[in-house]
Amino acid sequence: MKEEKTYVSCPNCKKKTEYEGNPYRPFCSKRCKMVDLGSWLKEEYRIPVQGNDDSEALSH
Repeated sequence: MKEEKTYVSCPNCKKKTEYEGNPYRPFCSKRCKMVDLGSWLKEEYRIPVQGNDDSEALSH
């Protein structure tokens, strides 16, 4: 019986890449993995927050 390979899209370049056995998964390459890390380090990614509950608690 042949095992079906699982492919995912690289979050950075969108290239289809094999998931199993890929040391950079879910990225397609070391370069894409490092580009993503750089974006996190430069604080280019933000987690959306609704409301300002924290600022109200700090002002009281």
